[in-house]
Amino acid sequence: MRAHRTWNPVLAGGTLLAVTALVVTGCSSSTSSTKPAATSSAASPVSSIAAEVPAAVKSKGTLTVAADATYASNEFIASDGHTVIGWDPDLAKALGQVLSLKVSVVNATFDTIIPGLASGKYDLGMSSFSDTKERQKTVDFVDYFESGTSFFVKSSGGPNITSLSDLCGHKVSVEAGTTQQADAQAQAAKCKSAGKPAVTVETFNDQNAANLALSSGRADVSMADTGPAAYQVKLSNGVFKLSGPAYGTAPYGIAIPKNNGMAKPILDALKQLMANGTYMKILQKWGVQAGAISTPVINGATS
Repeated sequence: MRAHRTWNPVLAGGTLLAVTALVVTGCSSSTSSTKPAATSSAASPVSSIAAEVPAAVKSKGTLTVAADATYASNEFIASDGHTVIGWDPDLAKALGQVLSLKVSVVNATFDTIIPGLASGKYDLGMSSFSDTKERQKTVDFVDYFESGTSFFVKSSGGPNITSLSDLCGHKVSVEAGTTQQADAQAQAAKCKSAGKPAVTVETFNDQNAANLALSSGRADVSMADTGPAAYQVKLSNGVFKLSGPAYGTAPYGIAIPKNNGMAKPILDALKQLMANGTYMKILQKWGVQAGAISTPVINGATS
């Protein structure tokens, strides 16, 4: 997903926004006031599930997990300036524990992750990817969460945006390579064909820049996955507010190189984490338990 992030080979996908007096502080914004208190996400190895890991992966001993760490609270950079934190990294590490594998979560530009999976550079992609039929042509997914898209605006003077049709006549900031970009551009075409005021779609390489465009007045509204949108509103100290209901609920998927044998062990490890309560503890730690699912599947997208 990534803002229902969808991967598109010609689009890019980049740090946590904390707004204080309309200033973006970037990576350093993860502080004790914004980072959830530590919660144990330790999981025990399960030998029968670990035995499912293909020899080529097992021999390395480490799962390299790629995430575009610009999407708090899903994945973002800690206050040390380099560690990738968030509930996706926490879940990745717990999956590794079940599989008796170390996990290295690396920061990667969003549009490089799926090519990196295909080339063998990465073993998994956990970066708010949406599971779609189109994506399944390139990678396999294990679905593990559900999210919609939310609009957010400036609390003072922001427009009332409750649906995509309300974007007519407004400037919208979105992260490149996301469903939000596709949705905003499709709505722009609809507004034009209906003779309504135009939509100006401002596209940025990361969500941080999209948020800055909103706070600076370059955009009237921004869009992101429901969890990250709510998190940005929380961090803005009243500068931003959510506008209207979420729309377009769809599954997040753990991206895996196509047909490499890792889909089943990841699925079974995820089921184990759900059964022993670790999965829900991680989501509750980051306040995103509303998107929890109970029945993970491989390639479960219907569209």
